Amino acid sequence: MTRISSKRTVWYKRGLPILWFGFLAAFFAAGLLSGGFEKDVMFLIVPCIMVVFGYFVMKKLIWDLVDEVYVDQNSLLIKNRGEEERIALSSVMNVSATMLVNPPRITLRLVEPCKFGDEITFTPVTAFTLNPFAKNQVTEDLIVSVHNARLRAPRPN
Repeated sequence: MTRISSKRTVWYKRGLPILWFGFLAAFFAAGLLSGGFEKDVMFLIVPCIMVVFGYFVMKKLIWDLVDEVYVDQNSLLIKNRGEEERIALSSVMNVSATMLVNPPRITLRLVEPCKFGDEITFTPVTAFTLNPFAKNQVTEDLIVSVHNARLRAPRPN
């Protein structure tokens, strides 16, 4: 089995939110202790806006990522929060990848929902490149693997 999800997913899902909300809490506490709220109300408003903004961005781009994705000849092994499920490549309806988004994302739309839902989203292993428009090799390989699995799958009459 080959891991196709990035090992940085743990950082994105756990480390980045702790850093973001921790910095905002420290900024808020510093403003509170220094009396900055009495001088300028923006010391109160700006951190609150940033908390709301950070929450929605992380909810949309980070917290829906699964922890690990492995691929073998004809299936995917998905691991998330201590649970795992095996999905046949032939049951993947669509493979889509984002461009110019950090972290990069691959979304697999499934024919039938699994315990993680009808879409599986993960951050792929990426090679360093200076080209922001370069195609991700994991995405390209996954598209070919899904297509080949569908060709091999028995067709209903």
